Amino acid sequence: MDTLSYKTISANKATATKEWVVVDATDQVLGRLGAKVAKLLRGKYKPNFTPHVDCGDNVIIINADKVKLTGNKWNDRVYLSYTGYPGGQREITPARLQARPNGDDKLLRKVVKGMLPKNKLGAQLLGNMYVYAGSEHKHAAQNPKSIDINLLK
Repeated sequence: MDTLSYKTISANKATATKEWVVVDATDQVLGRLGAKVAKLLRGKYKPNFTPHVDCGDNVIIINADKVKLTGNKWNDRVYLSYTGYPGGQREITPARLQARPNGDDKLLRKVVKGMLPKNKLGAQLLGNMYVYAGSEHKHAAQNPKSIDINLLK
């Protein structure tokens, strides 16, 4: 067996096959949904996954306002942020974050951002996610395919 004839194929920007997918977030647990969306954005479900290249799909999340949290996490979980000034530590619960204008988008972005790489690639991948509170989205021209998020591991 000639092992020197096998070449490792590394995807690049030109050879990456990016698709558009629609994910329905109705009655999905927030963290599990976020983990699967992060894997879709990263491209880990594809056979030509390359860690340093954006080879993931563009993900459209609809019905983000119908996402759920188990237990009493809507009020007990606390997200911390820091303004940079003395005494500037702020805290917010998921319920208060979702109640804000555009809160569904902010909540899902915060969850998925924590599951992506902490570098320029992670910021670029987060730009491939589109979140809508209702069941309508404006990406019909891209012909996205609807997938069942429960079938992914």
